[in-house]
Amino acid sequence: MKKSLFIIRYRWWIIIATVLSVLVCIIPLTQIRINPDLETYMPDSMPSKQNNKLISDVFGKEEPILILFESKDVLNPGTLTRIENISQEFSHMSEFSRVFSLFQTKNIRSEEGNMVVDPVIKNIPATTVDREKLRSAIKANDLAYKLVVSDDFHYALIMLSSNKSKNDVDMMQDIHQTLKKFSGPEKVYMTGQPYLRDEANKKIIWDLMFLLPLGLCFMFIFLWVSFRELSAVLLPFSVVVFSIIFCMALIPIFGWQLSLIGILIPIMMIAIANNYGVYFIAKYQDLNATEPHLSMTKIVEKSIQYLFTPIMLCGLTTIVGTLGLVAHLLLPASQMGIVSAIGIAFALLVSLMFVPAVLSLLKKGKPHKDLVEEKHGFFGKLLFKTGKLVTKHPRRVVVFFAAFFVLSTLGLIFFKVAPDSNSVMPKNHQFNQAIDIANKHFGGNKMITVMFEGDIKDPHLLMKLDRYEKELKKLPNVGSVTSLATLIRKMSTALNDSTDSGFNRIPQSRDAVAQYLELYSMNGDPKDLEQFVDFDYTKTLMTIQYQANSMSEINLILNKLDKLTRGDSIKHIVGGYSLVDKEISESVVSGQNYSLLFAFVAIILLLGFIFKSFTAGWLGGLPLLFAVFCTFGLMGWLGIELNIVTALLSSISIGLGVDFTIHIFWRMKWELARGKSYSSSVMGTLKSIGRGISINAFSVMLGFSVLFLSAFPIIQSFAFLIIISLFLCLVCALVLIPALCLIMKPKFLTPKPSKGDLSNKPINL
Repeated sequence: MKKSLFIIRYRWWIIIATVLSVLVCIIPLTQIRINPDLETYMPDSMPSKQNNKLISDVFGKEEPILILFESKDVLNPGTLTRIENISQEFSHMSEFSRVFSLFQTKNIRSEEGNMVVDPVIKNIPATTVDREKLRSAIKANDLAYKLVVSDDFHYALIMLSSNKSKNDVDMMQDIHQTLKKFSGPEKVYMTGQPYLRDEANKKIIWDLMFLLPLGLCFMFIFLWVSFRELSAVLLPFSVVVFSIIFCMALIPIFGWQLSLIGILIPIMMIAIANNYGVYFIAKYQDLNATEPHLSMTKIVEKSIQYLFTPIMLCGLTTIVGTLGLVAHLLLPASQMGIVSAIGIAFALLVSLMFVPAVLSLLKKGKPHKDLVEEKHGFFGKLLFKTGKLVTKHPRRVVVFFAAFFVLSTLGLIFFKVAPDSNSVMPKNHQFNQAIDIANKHFGGNKMITVMFEGDIKDPHLLMKLDRYEKELKKLPNVGSVTSLATLIRKMSTALNDSTDSGFNRIPQSRDAVAQYLELYSMNGDPKDLEQFVDFDYTKTLMTIQYQANSMSEINLILNKLDKLTRGDSIKHIVGGYSLVDKEISESVVSGQNYSLLFAFVAIILLLGFIFKSFTAGWLGGLPLLFAVFCTFGLMGWLGIELNIVTALLSSISIGLGVDFTIHIFWRMKWELARGKSYSSSVMGTLKSIGRGISINAFSVMLGFSVLFLSAFPIIQSFAFLIIISLFLCLVCALVLIPALCLIMKPKFLTPKPSKGDLSNKPINL
């Protein structure tokens, strides 16, 4: 009563304070910046990031961009002319430290006993005979064949090494303008992290501009269909809008940037923020229909008296569940947990204070008589039949759920973790099309770089590198391995006859190695050596090009590399962006486990505290475990991988799904306190609270459903999984929990009535 008197007495102050808070939050919204760089989603302490920094300090911080050209024959004059013009144009751009194509590839050969380093293509062939000669020369050159031109000569590539002197937007604009400037009939594909970031940045903006208004429209329509009263729709809808503004303003206030994961934040607010205000509107319409003599002030007072405590507890459990994301290793996931939890707390506060304050000032609407006649509605009939089934066959219900659980979780056998970030883009996007071509025709799109330290001119070191190369190439998913040893052996074929012992071998002396390198610098381009060795010849780089569709395939290469180098005295550092991808995937798994454990334990403890019973904790946690593990099992059956977005599933579904169980427990406790049997209490609970829970659940599902229209497949997968998970939580709360209560008859539901006992305050929605 004190709460209702306080809210009504200070309603104008509450309204003014709420509106001013929201208006102030609009200011930092203009400072939001988007961060599509997946590498920055992990802390700098990540081993692969530290290794990459050590390598980049020596060889420069470069990122490859692959541009592939598709033609019936890439050696035709038109295609070669286009590739040459584009390569030359890129070579003049300061943002690229190196350009590598057919026109930068070298042909190391012998001429009159001397080593000659020529370009692979000196002149574009004008005749068919010249073209075939060039084709034969390329096939014989392992520095070009299957590296810059495919085995069937249908594809050729240009590899750009970005030095990060320009931002992604400007750099990609330069690339697109160059491709447009030298247009041709060839089909062009592109891949690489700068391209991925630029595309992701565009799609994040598109999702926010498209999904947010659409989600708000969906929610408005749903509220109108549910309440059919403008003021009753605008109040919970205003809570949603206020919460989105407040929540999004926190991102720049905390000095953070909006990530790909951050797209979920406003959609979560659409799905969640209306819940608490909806309870007040439903209660107002219920009292307006059943007790029409009550004034609006009295209706608000009764609504607050009935709803304040249970709504507060439901909000707290949702906040606790969402805070499970804070335990996640991915920085945006942890940030999302903090921002969402504060946003939900704001929505809860506005719903408990602002909504009843405004409601008390409004005129009563026309009573909705149909709201009291629940048995005639869809939910009323369905819940009545559900209650009959549960009360008659509770054990069969439990057996059915157990069987479904076993069948679903068998899918965990096929459960997979995404080994990279390729699924960020749709499969038919040219980013992934280029990856498919690189995997099929160029030995793979992934790279591992290994920096070795020592006397690089030492033949023993080079022989070890040569041995590593040969052994790694034997692995089925490795396309190519290149290092300084590759170049030295290629030089030996030009300086020795095929019958000589030194042909295609590393020289036996340091002086011979030094002579080879000196000859290459004199006859070729000294800059070619910069990709293999530093200026004082104390560090050298080996590049492993490969393809992998699973974590096990990546580990196969790393284990082989570890086995080869174990016991050798050569100091080495393993890096490459594919290892960053790998560590992100591993962090997704561990972060998922940490956040799930945190959220589940916290919810069990909170339920135990609310109902003062350990039984209430684990019994209320059963639907959450059921929903989470069944959803993961279905991911295995359907082939949906665990990635940076789907890993957020458990904490969010636990935080939202526990509300349904709390409402069931609360109402059953009240029904039993009135002296009803367990069967009657179950029927009464489902007929009364069941409708409100169902409307609540489907409104949340509808809020998340707009994510099906996201430009990102991983966001679409999340939408499907969160809806499935919430539906399972709903079914468990309405069917499994009542069945278990009928069998177990837990004591926490039948406390001794006492003065001020909260169980005497039912939730009538």
